[in-house]
This record gives sequence, structure tokens and C-alpha cells, in this order.
Amino acid sequence: MAFRFSRRRMMQGVGGAALAQSLSTAGAAPATRKWPIEEGPDTPKICLSLGDGGGPLPANLQPPAPAGAAPGAAGTGAAAGRGGRGGGFGGGYGGFLAPKAEVAPAPAADAAGQGGRGGFGGNPTAAYQRIRQLGVTHLLGVGIGGSPWTEENVRRAVQTAKDAGLVAYNAMINLPNSIIYGKDTRAKDMEPFLASIEAAGKGGLAVVEYNFYAHRAIEGYFETVGRAKAGYTGFDSELELLVNENGAVVQPIYRDEKGQITPETLAAFPNAKKVKFKDLPPLANEGAHNLQEMWANATYFLKIAVPAAEKAGVRLALHPNDPPAPISRGSQQIMGSLAGWKQLIEIVKSPANGITYDSGVTREMGEDPVAVAEYFASRKRINHGHFRNVLVEKPYERYQEVFIDAGQADMFGVMKALVRNKYTGTIYPEHPRAVDHDRDRVAPGGRVGGYPGGGGYTGIAYSVAYTRAMMQAALESV
Repeated sequence: MAFRFSRRRMMQGVGGAALAQSLSTAGAAPATRKWPIEEGPDTPKICLSLGDGGGPLPANLQPPAPAGAAPGAAGTGAAAGRGGRGGGFGGGYGGFLAPKAEVAPAPAADAAGQGGRGGFGGNPTAAYQRIRQLGVTHLLGVGIGGSPWTEENVRRAVQTAKDAGLVAYNAMINLPNSIIYGKDTRAKDMEPFLASIEAAGKGGLAVVEYNFYAHRAIEGYFETVGRAKAGYTGFDSELELLVNENGAVVQPIYRDEKGQITPETLAAFPNAKKVKFKDLPPLANEGAHNLQEMWANATYFLKIAVPAAEKAGVRLALHPNDPPAPISRGSQQIMGSLAGWKQLIEIVKSPANGITYDSGVTREMGEDPVAVAEYFASRKRINHGHFRNVLVEKPYERYQEVFIDAGQADMFGVMKALVRNKYTGTIYPEHPRAVDHDRDRVAPGGRVGGYPGGGGYTGIAYSVAYTRAMMQAALESV
């Protein structure tokens, strides 16, 4: 049969081919990806502080040794029936590895300062191992010791972490009050800071984190009751406190489940008076400072510190005001608003002048954590990240820090924004919630790491697992 070429036949053929190709593409399986999806040079990295590694149980909570059993014969003798589903200790599941009689190694010389935000009083070797068991490879808040930092001390901290299979990535440095408040001695007091930055670069630290608070509004924190009576951390600018004659908040203040001060606490401090957080007066050693003052002081600092950080190969990360109360003890806060975050990175335009992005604080200010992550990540100004969630009743003034999966922030959206913009720094799933398993490991009234209602290692494990799931999903989908 003769075939006649025509424009119409040609278009039909092209259309058919295109349709066939489209159907073929639609039916094709997505490109296979190697699982497990792991962190690497081109991905974000989950990090923890040494203090997040937890500690041993108190002696009164240690499991009993199997009675009458030889070493390695766990589950025999008198303990044989104790390991069933009732939660006892012993056999019933095929036996256990023989217990090891090991002497715990002595803490490193600088271990006392290595606790990061939560503090740490246990065996650092064991804490390193517990962190690695969660799949975490990076450390923040590494203790360096001394002022100023020296290259030797930084290298020791970095090497100690490396020997434990971890990367010492970020250390927090405290700025002298003279710099924050613009005192006459600030030029001289900058010298130790600059020496520390130089030492950090030579010693192998990537990021130096710092604060620039006129006053941190931690007096507004209190414990609230979360799901199944887990501990949440609340903040309320209307919170009633007890203040002594010097204007200091007395401690401890116990409250009921509605946040009201208990009668027993009131009786313990008969001379203290009630003051709402928002009405707390300035402290004598701090004074009251307005935004103009604080921005002038921050500008002075950044114009000296950022060039030094660039030269040292170190990136600075300024933590936002947390809580982001606009006024705290009579002072305004430069990092208590999104406008402030944006203003900061414009003072000295450099990747070394960055922020600690915090999804929780972002939502506490009433902002969209995804959009804010996109803004700063796309400009390469996130030098460290905090990954947590909140429920906000009134921006800035009243909110609760909750489980990482239970708040208003779109945590998957945040992670996708970071991955999409090729963020390769650290992400800290901070502020774990207080669950009973952690509470059982501190004395009544003792401090569970973090804030009021904050948790310990069990809560950290939960948050790390959730964060890793978000990261793997984002790396797969973006």
C-alpha cells in the first residue's frame, strides 16, 4: 500500500509519540536511592551537646545483680523468673552478654566545661557512646576551657571528640558585658575574644556561637502539663513571680497544674512580693537599654569580629533572643524580631556573620518558620540550626514548648527549606520534653536537663529520631 506523506499525518505521529513517551515516563519507577539515607558532606548534620548524652542511674535505681549467679549466667538462680514482661531484670529472652568488670576512665581535664547547655556531671566517655548510639556524629557546646581560648585547648577538645567518633563542630563563647553594654573597656575586652576566634580556627572548630542579650527573659518560664502528663515548658509575660528586696526572683517556685504558685512556696518566702514577669525592674548590674543603644553596640562588635572570623576561617552564629520578649527587665532586644534578624546580617555582609536559626523562636514571634528558613538559608546566613516545636497562644507573650511532632511549626517544611538551599551545617533537636523515664532518674525537685518541663536522654532520643526521619524524607523528596 502506498504511503502518502501529509502534514496532518505527521502531526498525528508526533502527537502519538509524545503521548507514548509521556505514558512511559509516568509509569516509570522513581530513581532508586541507596538506603539508608545517611548524612554526608552535602547534607545537614544532626548534633547534640555532651550533656545530652545522659548519665548513669542513681544507685537506688540500679538493677539488682542476679542472686547466686556466676558472671555471665544472667537469668539463672533466684533471678530467673524476673525478666518477663513485667519489666524485671533477668532471663526469659535467651540470655545476655556477660557483664563486663570495667573501671570507668577518668574524666578528661576539661570535662567539667563540656556540658553544653544542659551541663554534664557524668563520665564523658559513656556520654559520647550514648550520643553515637543515636547515630549522631556532631557535637556542639564543646568545652574548651580558659579565657581566651588557646589553640592547644581547642585542638584537645576537637581530638577528644574525634577519638570518640564525633566531630566537634560548634562552641559557645560568652561576650563580656562591656561589649554588650558599650562600656569604656570594650576595646580592651575585645582582645581575648579575637584571640579565641583565632584559636578556634587553628584548632579546627567550624562555628563559634554567641549571645547578645541585654537581659535573657528566663524568669518567664514555668513547667506546664503536656500529653499524658509529660512536661512542657511554658512562657507567659503575665506570669506571677516572687521577688525579694533586691529585685531577684526567689527560687524554687513551685506551681500547680494551672501555673499558680503553691501555698507552700508562698509560705516559704513570706517577705517576697508578687510581681508579673512583664513588670520586673532592671537589674543593677545590667541597667535598661533601648534598641538604638543595643544596635550601636552590636555594630561595633560585628565590624571587628566578623573580619577576624573570616581570617580565621570560622563562622559566627548569633543565637536569637529566647524567649523573644520584646522588653525584658526594662531592656529592648535586638534579636527578638524577624526584622532584627534581617538587620543583623546586613551590618557586615559576610557568610561569617550568620545566625542560629531556631524554628521554635521563629514561631514564638508569630512568623512562619518555613519562610524564615528559606530567607536565611538561601542567603547562606544560617550557621547553626535549632529544630523544635511550639504551641503559641499569643506571639511573644504566651506559648508552650511541646514535643517536636506536636506543635504549630511545619517541621517537614523547615527541613525541606534547609535541604533545598543546600544547607550543610548542624541541626540541634533541642529542648526535649520531660517524660517519666527521665524523671525517674533525678531526685524529686531536681533539674531535668533544659528548662522547667525539660527532659533528658529519653526525650533527646525521641527528638533525634523524629529529626532524622524529617531529614531522610526531605533528602528523598527535594
